[in-house]
Amino acid sequence: MKHCVITGSNRGVGLELVKAYLSRDTWHVHACCREPEKADALRELVTSNLGRITLHSLDVTNAVLVQKLGEALSGQPIDLLINNAGIMGGDRQTLGDIDYDAWAHTLAVNTIAPMRIAQTLLPGLRAASNAKIVTISSQLGALSYISTGKYAYNSSKAAVNKVMKTLALELKDEGITCVLFHPGWVQTDMGGPSADITPCESAQGIADTTDRLTIADTGGFFKWNGETHPW
Repeated sequence: MKHCVITGSNRGVGLELVKAYLSRDTWHVHACCREPEKADALRELVTSNLGRITLHSLDVTNAVLVQKLGEALSGQPIDLLINNAGIMGGDRQTLGDIDYDAWAHTLAVNTIAPMRIAQTLLPGLRAASNAKIVTISSQLGALSYISTGKYAYNSSKAAVNKVMKTLALELKDEGITCVLFHPGWVQTDMGGPSADITPCESAQGIADTTDRLTIADTGGFFKWNGETHPW
């Protein structure tokens, strides 16, 4: 049985990623969210997939809880880490009105936390064969993508792109593949009801593409459907 850790797994793309990996018979999913006791959809999956899903309480910005996750998974090879947890950064992200405290929190969630979690779980990733680290980014973090506003969100995704690109270089010789995904414009609380694709479509595309990744792809930035995304 292979083991997958997914953060931000209680709704949207994260929840659909949990379902995608549970649909693959060879995977055990470690689903992380802030309040598992209130995550009804996840708890239903526990009931319907006995022995194949474990819930973990995790605020990705809380160093103590991240360390507890590492301790809970100590000695367990981790085949796949999906850094999915993320926030939009609040409403005040325009040139005339910026909430700098919210910006700092956005960087903590979207940029720093994926690195902290990857670093904490690195022993388990190293213990697996051909392990992979997937981080959900956004096209808004690509310097080639033209947009205005959303200073907190855009900068946090641009920064995590660089963080994971650097991590990919450092882990390449160990055979650990590290990539980023633009999940598409998804019909979630963040993307809104008018978005292009459903969370299920996004998650299935990400999972299918991740299955095909090899170390030759490390450091890559991909769209949810497997196409290469420009930086």
